[in-house]
Amino acid sequence: MFTPLPTPKEMSNWDKITINEIGIKGEILMENAGREAVFTLLKGYGDVSGETILIIAGSGNNGGDGFVMGRMLADLGAEVLILHTAPKGDYKGDAGYHLKVAARMGVNMKFFRPTENVVLPEADIIIDALLGTGFSGELKPFAKAIVEAVNETDSFVFSVDIPSGLNGLTGYPQPVAVQAHMTVTFEEAKIGLALPQADAYTGTLVVAHIGIPNEVKYKHPATHKLISENALEYIPTPSPAMHKGNSGHVLLVGASRGLTGALHLAGISVLRAGAGLVTMACPEGLASEVKGGKPELMTMALGSGDQWNDQMIGELLAELDKYDALVIGPGLGRDKGALDLVEAVVRNGYPPAVFDADALFAFAERPHLLELIDENTIMTPHPGEMARMVHSSIPEVEADRIGTARKFATATKTLLVLKGAGTIIGCPNGEIAVSPISAPNLAAAGSGDILAGMCGALLARGIHPMQSACIGVYWHGLAGQYLSEKFPYRGNIATEIADMLPQVLKEELC
Repeated sequence: MFTPLPTPKEMSNWDKITINEIGIKGEILMENAGREAVFTLLKGYGDVSGETILIIAGSGNNGGDGFVMGRMLADLGAEVLILHTAPKGDYKGDAGYHLKVAARMGVNMKFFRPTENVVLPEADIIIDALLGTGFSGELKPFAKAIVEAVNETDSFVFSVDIPSGLNGLTGYPQPVAVQAHMTVTFEEAKIGLALPQADAYTGTLVVAHIGIPNEVKYKHPATHKLISENALEYIPTPSPAMHKGNSGHVLLVGASRGLTGALHLAGISVLRAGAGLVTMACPEGLASEVKGGKPELMTMALGSGDQWNDQMIGELLAELDKYDALVIGPGLGRDKGALDLVEAVVRNGYPPAVFDADALFAFAERPHLLELIDENTIMTPHPGEMARMVHSSIPEVEADRIGTARKFATATKTLLVLKGAGTIIGCPNGEIAVSPISAPNLAAAGSGDILAGMCGALLARGIHPMQSACIGVYWHGLAGQYLSEKFPYRGNIATEIADMLPQVLKEELC
């Protein structure tokens, strides 16, 4: 279900182990990287014979990749010029080896002397091999001037491993970065490249394998991973003998005055996501609104009136153990009765559950409840709800989405789904999963209720909470992408997200 997303430090460690322990020489890995980069460039750009290619080679291994590319592209008939930012004698090790090979082949090279006013020769293609994923801090003045000059050209810009100036850990420019048309990254995408803020700089991102053994990756796993394209294959295949009773019964708890639609949307989502039955528990006075004329949606009308109270809570607790999964929070409200309800459920014990929306407000107001959460729990906050729970601000959460998710998930031992572009899933063991999808069509009122219902349906079918969260996020994202074909400028509504779910499975799995 996942592909690794190493940090720059983890990637460097894979390289060192491959070279020092496995015995594959660094010159070979660099040769492989340069060859794969050339192959990627040819697929993205086309024939380079007769084209002018400018390669900007930094002083490290990224520059070494550039020397390999220069040699190979010259062999393909391109007119190549390599501008190296360090004197030739300063290149040592693998990069120094490949510089010498390129020089022996007569590849045109010039020392790119530091200057404040960078003027680049005209070229059809610029290959950015200036800085690799090990870059951190802020760009030095000369490097910054080079990056800005590259961005002002009309050339096809191809970045090697990462656009120079981009932070491989965070995906943010430091303070500027090359805006590439295409980026090839080696072995696995580094975590920063997989985050949505990097999209404006990477262009088309291609992962090229250069020979790091799988054994190295397995023994030294990355702490971040990307939800992969086969995620939906983990949804159980319908059995000819299945019936509604053995395909999951989800209990939804929520609704308050003026907020009945959220529970209704979650109910539709539960059924569209394949659960056999859904029951929506709400105050008796709101049951008709919650049902909304949908005969498929069963209701559990609690107590009397339309505000949560002790009688309703008692009636609900007596029923909890009859269900395969629980989703609590959509439209629940934030008065004392709603807060008491969440506290009672947490203290009483519950089936595998999703806590969403106003249920998260209860945890922010009563943080002692976080110590009582069952391990089979998924929390699905948006950035505002996350900020409230960790007593922070939305900008602070957004500035470090991964760090926020990891810290909260490990402290509470829950699965945390931090919603937004490139949704982050934090795991109790500190691992992080990242959604590869950013879908503007999901930015619609009720979209979060749909996701909560989906995760509940997956839990009810016996899928592990981690897999349920990741499948739900990926499936939800694909639904948004499919809707963009019909609604390219958005305008779809939440029920259409739910209605798209079966179609997504048909297209992706059949």
